[in-house]
Amino acid sequence: MTQVLAIIPARGGSKGVPGKNLRIIDGKPLIVHSIDQALAARAQMDIIVSTDDPEIASVARAAGANVPFMRPAELAKDTTPTEPVLLHALEHMENAGNGYDAVMLLQPTSPLRLSGTIDRAIDEFTNAGADSLVGVAETHAFHWWDGDAPTASYDYANRPRRQDIPPEETTYRETGSIYLTRSDILKRHRNRLAGRIHLFKMEPCETWEIDSELDFAILEVLMRKVRT
Repeated sequence: MTQVLAIIPARGGSKGVPGKNLRIIDGKPLIVHSIDQALAARAQMDIIVSTDDPEIASVARAAGANVPFMRPAELAKDTTPTEPVLLHALEHMENAGNGYDAVMLLQPTSPLRLSGTIDRAIDEFTNAGADSLVGVAETHAFHWWDGDAPTASYDYANRPRRQDIPPEETTYRETGSIYLTRSDILKRHRNRLAGRIHLFKMEPCETWEIDSELDFAILEVLMRKVRT
């Protein structure tokens, strides 16, 4: 079985929605949804939260996650990429004597994952012999690029119907919800996506990310609906 380190990054500072990681949604703090989903998985995982905020750390520990360190300030800036945060957490856990085949990134801003999604991702990752995995959702959006002569991603003179798009032309977008990367690949490439990449197809309801007050309102309703 693949030994996984699940990392939930949760910075204290948030300009778009202040305090969003501790904001209550569907009855519990935002970050706790990802912790609960990881704890409910049957896969063998160590679940840690990487944060610079003592209150987030306290809530995460109370929810059952491990917070083995406080994230240093230089890794908690608005401009800090995610990969250095993952590598810092992996190095800390390895220095403590732990070994991992893969690192899972669970973004707390994607709180809606269906039961079994995390285990399904690990199973697909393992069975596909992938180096990395990215959560995606099918999209039927028609994209345009602006300029002196706007161009489209499709033939607008012969607009296709969704059901007429052949499988080989189906496109997917990243959900931002879940990523899996072999530990050696992450350390070698310093990128969560490298080597042989596997597309992990998620349900439409799992694709919402919280970046605004409107997202909170939409997800509050959607999460309650999924539970009923």
